[in-house]
Amino acid sequence: MTIPSTAASAATPVSTDPGGSTVPGLRLSGISKVLGGRTIVDDLNLDIAPGEMVSLLGPSGCGKTTTLRLIAGFLLPDQGRVEVDGAEITSLGPERRPSAMVFQNYALWPHMTITKNVAFPLKVARVPRAQIKERVAEVLELVGLSHHADSRPAHISGGEQQRAALARALVQRPKLLLLDEPLSNLDAKLRVRVREEIRDIQQRMGITTVLVTHDQEEALSISDRVAVMSEGKIEQVSTPAELYRAPATEFVAGFIGSSNKVRALDLGEGEPGVEWVVRPEDVRVDPEGMPGVVTRVLPHGHYSEVAIEVRGTDLRAFVTGEAPAPGDEVGVRITRALRYRNGTLDEAPVTVSA
Repeated sequence: MTIPSTAASAATPVSTDPGGSTVPGLRLSGISKVLGGRTIVDDLNLDIAPGEMVSLLGPSGCGKTTTLRLIAGFLLPDQGRVEVDGAEITSLGPERRPSAMVFQNYALWPHMTITKNVAFPLKVARVPRAQIKERVAEVLELVGLSHHADSRPAHISGGEQQRAALARALVQRPKLLLLDEPLSNLDAKLRVRVREEIRDIQQRMGITTVLVTHDQEEALSISDRVAVMSEGKIEQVSTPAELYRAPATEFVAGFIGSSNKVRALDLGEGEPGVEWVVRPEDVRVDPEGMPGVVTRVLPHGHYSEVAIEVRGTDLRAFVTGEAPAPGDEVGVRITRALRYRNGTLDEAPVTVSA
C-alpha cells in the first residue's frame, strides 16, 4: 500500500469571517473567565458574521455554556472584550445588551397565557400597549402559535413551549439571539422538527445567532459554522462539512463523528510520531487489500458497522449491503486518511492507493 504525499498547509484552529465583513455581528476578543479557581474560558477569540448561525459544540465542562453567559452578560469576563455590531458591551448587564436568550428549560411563567409570556419583556421595558399587542401578534404568527395565544404553557406541547420561548426572545427584536441547549428537553423525533423550524425562522429574520449544544447532529445540521471547544479554548471553527472532512486537530477528529485512530507504523506505513485518523466510510472491504479478520458486526439498518482486526489494529468500516460475519477473513483497503503529528493536522487529507 502506497501513500502519495500531498503538500498543503495544516488547518489552524482560528475563526474566520466567511462573509468578509469588517464589522462582525458578534466579536469575542481574548475572553477569559476563572470560576472556583479554575480557568473555564481561556483567551477565546471568535468572530460571527451578521446573520450567521454558529454553534458552540463540545463535551461537558468545555466552557461553552459559560461562554454563552459571558455573551449574554450574566457573567462578566475577567479579561477580553465583547462587541455586537462593532459596539463594545463588555461591562453591560444582560438587560442593557442587544441580545435575547432562549433558556434550556424555556423559563415560561406557568400562570400566564402564551400572549402574556411573550409580552412580558416588552412590559418590563415599558413599550406602549398598542406596540406590544402588534409585536406579540407578529411573533406568534412567525412561530406558528397564534392559535395558542390564550393557552397556558401546561396546555401546549413541549415543542410549542420551545417556540413560545423563542417568540419571547424574538419579540424584543434583538441584534443577537442566544440559544442555550434549546432542544434538550424534547424527544428525538420532535427535536429534529423543531431545530428545522428554528433554522428556518433564523434565516428568514437574518438574525445573528449563537447556539450552545452537546448534540453533534444538531450543530452540524443547522449551523453555518461550528466552533468546537475543549478545555475553555476553541479548537476549530469551520463549516460542518470541513469539520468532518478536514478536522484541524486530533481532538476535533475524534470528537466529530466516528473515526479510527491508528499509528501508521502499525500498518507498516509512515514514520514515528505520525498517527492516522480514518473515517469508517473510508475503510473498504476489498479482496486485494490488507488481510484482516472480522471481530464484530453491528447492524444499523441500511448499513452495518464492521470491526476488523488488521495487523493487530482494530479498524471499523461502514458496509452497505450484505456484511461479512464475525470470524470471516477479509481484505481491507483504506481509501483516505488524515495524518496528525503532535495532535495537529500534518498535511491535507491524502488519498491512499490500493
